Amino acid sequence: MTLPPILRGLLVAAVLLLICQPAFAGKRVALVVGDSAYQNVPPLRNPANDAAMMEITFRQAGFDVVDARHDLSAQETRQALRQFADSAQDADIAVIYYAGHGVEVDGINYLIPVDARLERDNDVFDEALPLDRVLLAVEPARQLRLVILDACRDNPFAKTMKRTVASRAIGRGLAKVEPDSPNLLIAYSAKAGSTAQDGNGSNSPFTMALARHLTTPGLDIRKAFGFVRDDVLKNTGNQQEPFVYGSLGGEDVALVPGSSSAQAPVAMPRPRPAAIMSWRCRSVTRRHSTPFWPSIPMVSTPA
Repeated sequence: MTLPPILRGLLVAAVLLLICQPAFAGKRVALVVGDSAYQNVPPLRNPANDAAMMEITFRQAGFDVVDARHDLSAQETRQALRQFADSAQDADIAVIYYAGHGVEVDGINYLIPVDARLERDNDVFDEALPLDRVLLAVEPARQLRLVILDACRDNPFAKTMKRTVASRAIGRGLAKVEPDSPNLLIAYSAKAGSTAQDGNGSNSPFTMALARHLTTPGLDIRKAFGFVRDDVLKNTGNQQEPFVYGSLGGEDVALVPGSSSAQAPVAMPRPRPAAIMSWRCRSVTRRHSTPFWPSIPMVSTPA
């Protein structure tokens, strides 16, 4: 049967519209943790606000799952990571954002929950969570695994820890990492071995820049972090430089698809790897790597 010209035109237009539509980013999940109310050192002012800002950012970006947690103990942090790993099982993009204290001991990075005491250097093994434990939670995602750490603050734990081994090194900020797997990015608020500023307002300069650029529709994640870097350098008088470690392929990867975003890896079938690869990352002490917000309501600073 021959279709009337107007129906043929509508059919062609519909097919072209389907072809030209940007690839949808698939299932996207995010875990947001902000630790401010530390029990054994002075509380931090901004991480709770920073986490609230990033929660809003991911929700406005249309993420399928946004799990937001605040002031977690070590046990609660482990539970949150375990539950998030379940959410990431069928996800294309998995993001973990953490704001709080972090410490580097003997080249290994640890996130510090609010109930940690860390009276001795070897207490980190029991009371803190190594970065590798966080990476396990994003491992199941198929296209992009992203861990963002606003945790390079000047750390009071490192100043008061007793050394059980004289040669054990307690670093300033976080140690550089080299992820072993592809499609895994680890973003620091300040380059390895340096500390980040908390900012004069309700949010850190790093998180404000993240909220401005990270979920721009169609913007490749690497370029987004480049804009974040530029903003933070400008707003801190070149005193703080965010860094991203890891690598992605040649195709653009955007957290939010846009009309001009050609995301072939999302649109094409993604075969599962034949073997499980190790996602552990090696901390190293020198060499530099290639560096790397929509307007949203600010969260008032708690009294």
